[in-house]
Formats: sequence, structure tokens, C-alpha cells
Amino acid sequence: MKYFKWSILFIVILLLNGCTNAPPVTNDQQDTIDDLNASLSEKEQTIATQSEEISAQSTKIATLESEIEQLNLSILENENNSTESSTNLLTVSLDVLDALATENMTALSTIIHPILGVRFTPYGYIDVTTDLVFASSAVPTLLADTTLYTWGAYDGSGDPINLTTSDYFDDFVYDEDYLNPHIIGVNNIIGTGNSLINISTVYPSASFVEYHFTGFDPQYGGIDWSSLILAFENVAGDWKLIGIIHNQWTI
Repeated sequence: MKYFKWSILFIVILLLNGCTNAPPVTNDQQDTIDDLNASLSEKEQTIATQSEEISAQSTKIATLESEIEQLNLSILENENNSTESSTNLLTVSLDVLDALATENMTALSTIIHPILGVRFTPYGYIDVTTDLVFASSAVPTLLADTTLYTWGAYDGSGDPINLTTSDYFDDFVYDEDYLNPHIIGVNNIIGTGNSLINISTVYPSASFVEYHFTGFDPQYGGIDWSSLILAFENVAGDWKLIGIIHNQWTI
């Protein structure tokens, strides 16, 4: 055991002498070490910069995702509002048809635009110079009015449409059972012919509902179609009637 301890001690002394006597680092080796340290420091700085950029990009992505989510919610809300608005528009237009069908002019007057009144158009083209406009206050007694009005000109002949209000309603307003049409269009023109449809030009801020019959007698191949278009403007959240447009095939 005594000799073993001395052997261990001798080995330790040799190792210490070996470390102490290690050759010094040369200038070239030191330069290499310095270059490696500089390169390592540069890479560490690059990594730190890239980490900051990644963090910034992550923040931007999170912001964009939040904006997209808000946009989607806004689109959904607008779609819901649009659907609700279309439903309300259709409901109000049916109220108008019911008032016309039952000749309840007092009920009709409450739906007419309080400032613009309601314009009556005998064919698809709205003529702002000849089409008659009535204020809501005049509507309750309109059917009882025996005055002979000129409502425009007959298609084909060009003769003036000289009719009382009651006769005009029979020929150019509720001339068909529009409460039970073949097709209903919301903000979509269905019946088309030779007449120019200018509803979007005359009523640029309006919405409209078209009640359309595709035809009645098969021998005419559909040219005996008929439509009633009701145009509305929104007034403080309520749809108000501004136009009653009768439409049919014209020469």
C-alpha cells in the first residue's frame, strides 16, 4: 500500500509538470482564436437580431390575425344586417300589396315616403317629367278622386293615358293578383323587354321588390308577362314607398 501511494503521487507530479511545461500559444494561434471568437460573437449577434425580427413578425402576424377575425365578424354582421334588411323590405312590400289589393289607401299612405311622396309609372321606363307623383297626405282619398289625370302615354299608339285614379289602378297598378306571383325578385329586375329599365338611375339609393308573372296564355310564348315593381327608400330605419312601377312587354 505504501508503494502504491508513492506511485500515485509520482504520476500526479508528472502530470503537473506536463501542464506547466506546455508550449506557449503562438501569435498565429492567438489570431485564429481571436477570429473564431469574433466570428462567434458576430453569429451570436446575428442570431439575436433574427430572434428580434422573428418576435416582431410574430407580433405582426398576431395583429393581422386579430384584424382578420374582426373583419370576418364585421362581414358576418353586415350579412346578417343585409338579410334582416331584405326580410323587412319584403315584409313592407307585402303590406303595400295588401293595401293595394284591398284598396286600403289609408294604410298605404302610412308607408309612403313623407317627403318624396310616391311616383306612378305605367311602364318599365320611369319618366320623371310625365309620371305623376302624389304626396302621402293625398293618398287616402285617391281612389275617390274623379279627376281625369294624364299618367303618360300608351305603348304602341303613343296616345295619352287619360284615366281616373281608380281606372289607372285597375289597368296599371293592381291589374293582376300580385300577392300570388310566379316569381319575386329583391333588387333584381326579372321582367325585361323593349322598354329601358332605369330604376337604378332614377332611384340610386332605393331598394325594390318585383312581383312577376312569367305569362298567362301559352300561345303568346311568354310575351304576355306582367310585373309590379315597388321601390323604397330607408327613412330612419323604416322602408318608405317612393315608386310604383308597372311593367310589361312593350313594342
